[in-house]
Amino acid sequence: MSTSSVASAGHAASQRGSRPSLTVLSGFWPAATYAVARTLLATDPGLLLVRHDLADVRNGTVHRVVRDRDGVLEDERISLAHGCVSCTLREDVLPTLARLVGTRPGRDLVLMLPEVVEPEAVAAACAHCLIDGVPITDLLHVDSYVTVVDAEHLLDGLASTDDLKTLSIHAADNDDRALADVIVRQIEYADTLVLWGHSAEGAYDTDRLAVLLNRITPWAAQVRVDDDLVDANLLTRQLRDTHRYRPETPGVLARGLEGHLVGVHEPQPDCGIVSAVFRARRPFHPQRLHDVLEELTAEVIRSRGHLWLASQPETVVAWDFAGGGLALGSLGRWLAALPDRYWDEVSDHRRLAAAMDWDPYYGDRHQHLVFIGLDLDPTGLHGTLTRCLLTDAELADGEQAWRDYRDPFTDCFPLPALDDEATRGEPE
Repeated sequence: MSTSSVASAGHAASQRGSRPSLTVLSGFWPAATYAVARTLLATDPGLLLVRHDLADVRNGTVHRVVRDRDGVLEDERISLAHGCVSCTLREDVLPTLARLVGTRPGRDLVLMLPEVVEPEAVAAACAHCLIDGVPITDLLHVDSYVTVVDAEHLLDGLASTDDLKTLSIHAADNDDRALADVIVRQIEYADTLVLWGHSAEGAYDTDRLAVLLNRITPWAAQVRVDDDLVDANLLTRQLRDTHRYRPETPGVLARGLEGHLVGVHEPQPDCGIVSAVFRARRPFHPQRLHDVLEELTAEVIRSRGHLWLASQPETVVAWDFAGGGLALGSLGRWLAALPDRYWDEVSDHRRLAAAMDWDPYYGDRHQHLVFIGLDLDPTGLHGTLTRCLLTDAELADGEQAWRDYRDPFTDCFPLPALDDEATRGEPE
């Protein structure tokens, strides 16, 4: 490492105070992720790499390795009372980071996650789990969440309909996640994406993957490494001491409610990739929406957002599509359906976003969906969704009539009961 690089790293450390910096590396393809980790190690003799192997986690054993540029510093197998990802994070990953901060002061860290671990789980553990009575963020500075994707395998992964159990890589007996869901969540939580290598189909297809990643995660910086020789110093400058991580940013399905970007509307194909955003005020008719679900997702690689159904006007419904599977769930109540005394329990960003877009009739209720795919027809997609909205005549019937609609989604999105005293006397 050059003298100038050392001086630059030292300056960055002084800027963030005495806490060492943590870069979290995730990615479903370990060879590519580890290649990035090794590159970072090569430029900084003080950098520590922490890795956990979960191959035997279901039997209660985790393999931990800590190394620096010169070699392995720790190589240990740990027994856990309960074999799962969350237990590994609480009982070994975070304690290991805290211990290294204390025993090897002044050394920055890179945490390389196992391929089936989602970075948001790490962020949640950092926010809520205490180590010796203090949060881990009091001991170190979380600089960024970096996700590495392998250009050769990305499209196959996103299109896969396999689940982790089918592939025998599930992290617990009750781990029913789909492979595509894991890949998407790793990509979407990142503040920095590394597109590693080449597509087997050639340069155009590699460019198309870069566009696809930009459309899926428009809020992330993107770094491409598709040369045979990697400039280690350049990659280090692109990935470390970036200060890109924002812990207050909500999970991807709640982003729109908090006023954050859900997706970009780019209806003109770029390398064949189209991103279409659909927004509307009036509610969906539940039966009409149900009837076109397969049509809406037929050519889609990724779709997400939130919506409201006329038959369930209190509920924010999450829309989450990846790998050929659509998941719908509850994100809680619309503020328009929430008694005023509960508003203090909602984030300031949520209240501000609602206030800026409040409608006298609908309140904060609205549709906000994004569809990303190859050669999508945005006009046809918009037309299909628009036909699912209530007509003027249906709107005129009013909310009580809407609740009686035939609803294939009945009981799919239960809401927690509100306190009787709080709701007594509140209008419907």
